Amino acid sequence: MLVATTISYGITAVALIILVVGIRRMLATIRLGQPDPFRTNSPAQRFRTLIREVLGHTRMRQWRLIGFVHWFVFVGFFSLFLTLITAYGQVNSPAFTVPWIGNFIPYELFLELITWSTGIAILVLIVIRQISRFQKPPRKSRFYGSSMWQAYYVEATIVVIVICVLMLRGLEGAADGPIEWTWHYPLTFPLINAFRSLPVATIDTWMRTLATIKIVASMLWFIMIATNLTMGVAWHRFLAFFNIYFKRNANGALSLGELPPILTKGKPINFEDPADDDLFGIGKIEDMTWKGLLDLTTCTECGRCQSQCPAWNTDKPLSPKLLITALRDHAYAKAPYLLAVSDEARTGLPDNVKVEAERQLVGEGGVITPDILWSCTSCGACVQQCPVDIEHIDHIVNMRRHQVLVESDFPTELGSVFRNLETKGNPWGMNSASRNDWIKECDFPITVISGEIPADVEYLFWVGCAGAYEDRAKKTTKAVAELLNRAGVKFGVLGDGETCTGDAARRSGNEFLFQMLAAENVETLNAVFENRASKKVIVTCPHCFTTLGRDYKQLGISLELVHHTQLLNRLVRDKHLVPVAPINQTITYHDPCYLGRHNQVYTPPRELLEASGAELVEMPRNSERSFCCGAGGARMWMEEKLGERINMARVDEAIATKAQGVAVACPFCRVMVSDGAAGRSDEIEVLDVAQVLLKSLG
Repeated sequence: MLVATTISYGITAVALIILVVGIRRMLATIRLGQPDPFRTNSPAQRFRTLIREVLGHTRMRQWRLIGFVHWFVFVGFFSLFLTLITAYGQVNSPAFTVPWIGNFIPYELFLELITWSTGIAILVLIVIRQISRFQKPPRKSRFYGSSMWQAYYVEATIVVIVICVLMLRGLEGAADGPIEWTWHYPLTFPLINAFRSLPVATIDTWMRTLATIKIVASMLWFIMIATNLTMGVAWHRFLAFFNIYFKRNANGALSLGELPPILTKGKPINFEDPADDDLFGIGKIEDMTWKGLLDLTTCTECGRCQSQCPAWNTDKPLSPKLLITALRDHAYAKAPYLLAVSDEARTGLPDNVKVEAERQLVGEGGVITPDILWSCTSCGACVQQCPVDIEHIDHIVNMRRHQVLVESDFPTELGSVFRNLETKGNPWGMNSASRNDWIKECDFPITVISGEIPADVEYLFWVGCAGAYEDRAKKTTKAVAELLNRAGVKFGVLGDGETCTGDAARRSGNEFLFQMLAAENVETLNAVFENRASKKVIVTCPHCFTTLGRDYKQLGISLELVHHTQLLNRLVRDKHLVPVAPINQTITYHDPCYLGRHNQVYTPPRELLEASGAELVEMPRNSERSFCCGAGGARMWMEEKLGERINMARVDEAIATKAQGVAVACPFCRVMVSDGAAGRSDEIEVLDVAQVLLKSLG
């Protein structure tokens, strides 16, 4: 008994001291980040979001079997650690039970149910991990690049704890001596029968030994994670609660859509009069906010972001998971240098720490290479998939902001795009007067708004750069205008009063240019809607939809944005548009990332296609798991030199459905899918949903 007690209490004391030291180091590292005042608003709503996501496992339920069994491991992990109280008592006295509830039947039933379910669930997860690792090529496995030994260690610890609890329950029953089945041991009665013949002294010895093993395994686990602060597969069990609570949107919405403003010292930068010491994005790891560093520390390396990333799936170097873990490892390796209280203390640091402190964050040989940084399409698949609400896109764009605004280091193709946006107000560099050319091709009158919007005009139709200049997108613009005209919807356009919303500038990191374009548009829109309580705007481009409707709120204007598929679907439902010539074709629909994941609009385009009489055939990757066309994040304007072209991978998926046509709801998607289809020399037709509907009207 003395040996078991000494070992149990001795390792506990050591483990708790090491754990406290480790937690202090972790908190000190996270506090190195910049302030972020937008993470503590609406505490009651944040708490409700936390409870809903954690107990409901809302993020994990995307993967039905995995989400189901993970819930039991989650509940079992914390529940079984509480049985340590019993173990400490059993080291001294095998007959020990927790006061008041130890022999309470509901408690015993819960304990045995959760122990068995946790054991079965962890075995299922182990099998799934091995299947994913060994039945797929390395890059196709979501665990590629993850620290597998850490995962095995955590899984082994849970298995050991489960075995100890079950055997202790069996030995407890054998010591109590029930002859027949009893509710006190509802699921471990077979184990009682197996141990019944053992002598009392042997049962006592075994119980003390198993209780000691359980304590040692638990304390070794604490020692392991306290000395490995980058062990996300273990730490996420504790940090996920905080990361979810402090997510960008208190109501639980995904951290997608608009981009956050550039913060410096906890405040958005004043671009009209920036200070000399303002931080323009992330140039060093300590430029991240504390929430960003919490993001890095919370990553569990599950690889779900990696498995859905279009860049990674087309053999590019960007893996959202590996980007986060690289930043995390760098942050914790550099932390001792940043936390040193003096130059003398820094001089005495190990060489590897000093080397890490001098390491470039972005650059060849840096923590993140330019090819990684600029491969991102900002499609949002990583954020949508992440079970612990890591905000990958925000960190990527913040690094881009520093590279563009401070280092002037960005892909050469963007240089001409920036110049065109600044001087011509559109990325193509077309003359602003040409914005009205599509109107001349319509055989019905279109109101061009100059000044305040007329009283009889219900909607402002924001045509956008693509809708005004790009030939394929102009067909969508004219189709939408004709449909609205047929439905009797009063709308007007700004013509050459429009300029680019700045989506490409902002997502590529040129925040100065975005602010300039946005300010011009906000001034125009305020004048248009000066005396309007309702500011209704129709768009055909999901990028305009997001930028106007969400990013512009940061500049003080709130618009009622509606995507053309939403409005047209409403008009069809209300019988203002009645299809009379059904489209007898099979059509597959490609979800635009900025309409779907970023804004959760999935149903209206599909309902429109069905109303048009088309037979909808879904691609394997659709809706919230749709595969990007490759144009987002300003990738529309950059050459794709690495790996397979993203649009070709998507087109191959569409062709495999045997559909006769591909419907899109975004001008960028239309360009990318059309070019991909042409590259495959396929006869598949690519049309906007509005064009399909227009055909069905006869």
